[in-house]
Amino acid sequence: MRRFRTLLIALLLLPPPAFADETGSPPEFTHSTAQAAESMLGQAQEFALRALSFIGVRYKWGGTSPDTGFDCSGLIRYVYAQVTGQALPYNAQEMSRIGSSIDRSELQPGDLVFFNTLRKPFSHVGIYLGESRFVHAPSRGGTVEIVDMSQRYWTSRYNGARRLPI
Repeated sequence: MRRFRTLLIALLLLPPPAFADETGSPPEFTHSTAQAAESMLGQAQEFALRALSFIGVRYKWGGTSPDTGFDCSGLIRYVYAQVTGQALPYNAQEMSRIGSSIDRSELQPGDLVFFNTLRKPFSHVGIYLGESRFVHAPSRGGTVEIVDMSQRYWTSRYNGARRLPI
């Protein structure tokens, strides 16, 4: 029941993809281009949704599994490996060097968002969900949770975002 409720909340948080231009006309895609874009968007959303299934898992420094707990990069690595079968670097700073850098205004569900929480850039990472929210493993004593990036604490520590090859 808890997982169903979590997935339902996730579906409500994720905005639907917008494919129309300002005139309301859909862009002209070839079949293969549209299929590739839909597949990529689907995997990015699956990445974000899968992370939500771990809400409530306790924080553990260096943690890499739901059984032992997660730290921020451990959560990202675990979910990314489940969705893509590929491994990511071991820490947030190394993760900040892969994929494409994107502007905050271009964030989409599944993008990685980075913060300076340990007085060094790119020391914390989460998965963007949409509507200025992200999921992350916070710190000792906490559990995997959803937070609002527009809170002053996160806004003042924001370092940037990356779109991973999914």
